Amino acid sequence: MRKLACTIALAVNLVAPAGHVAWSQSAATIKVVVPYSAGGAADTLARLLAEQIRRTQGPMLIVENRPGANGVIGTEAVAHAAPNGNTVLLIPNAFLVNPHMRKVNYDALADFEPICYLTRTPAVIAVNSASPLLTLADLIGAARAKPSDVTLAGAPGGVLQIAFVMLTRAAGVKMVLVPYPGDAPAVNALLGGHVTSLLYPYPAVAAQVNAGTVRVLATASRARIDPLPDVPTIAESGYKDFEVDIWYGLMAPARTPKETLVQIAGWFAAALQAPEIKVKLAVLEHDPVGKCGADFGALIRKEYDEYGRVIREANIKAE
Repeated sequence: MRKLACTIALAVNLVAPAGHVAWSQSAATIKVVVPYSAGGAADTLARLLAEQIRRTQGPMLIVENRPGANGVIGTEAVAHAAPNGNTVLLIPNAFLVNPHMRKVNYDALADFEPICYLTRTPAVIAVNSASPLLTLADLIGAARAKPSDVTLAGAPGGVLQIAFVMLTRAAGVKMVLVPYPGDAPAVNALLGGHVTSLLYPYPAVAAQVNAGTVRVLATASRARIDPLPDVPTIAESGYKDFEVDIWYGLMAPARTPKETLVQIAGWFAAALQAPEIKVKLAVLEHDPVGKCGADFGALIRKEYDEYGRVIREANIKAE
């Protein structure tokens, strides 16, 4: 796991103005809205951190699932909530994709205050272990030789489709993206030999990698990941600065007071640093980050612009 940066980030970026009284909601109920169904990765992370904060720090956090429209419904609800610290939003970086691909009644940059970049999960390119392709260069070479024969299973209309476009453009090749509605169908297609390769978060294939039925060719993260120390990144494989992760962050409605953001960030930062939480996150293949305040805001603006550019240039449409 990478060393957390939140303590420094909080000190540098989230210092409350002099003379302000610290906000405290330790006796209140704070709603953590997850704009997806119960049981998914975002929901699991929200409940894990909320329970840790309740148990060790006092404030009562409840998780509310508001699924629909690929996360838009719950996100809109928080955008229009009172900016008093009683409602926050836990989102993946699909939050930055939605406004470029579908009608939303909020501004992803203007209607929210960034609190913390919580965790990230690496995406990987993998093949069936029976495949003759042993490296990313082999996959790219096969696509260059017979582009119509090389297929890649991926999630449509989101960050992973953007990653697919970025990779094929960087490599100057064409591959056929085969969309699947979820991890399990995509992995089954790979195991059944119906697709050449797969681009999904590592947890989707971790069990198969451990069982020896799937081989990872490269990771899309900036650095190699702990479970696969011998597997190179896409950047190491010749595509400089390539980096795409699935990340999870915490947002509040715009105009939430700065001292409120400081306190909430502190709760989540402490939860991420708890040894028992680190163990649980490792099992889930979540890498704790804890980058809070202005640093998280800068990442949001950068990726919002980057995703929008790729979506427009590649004419990616919502499914």
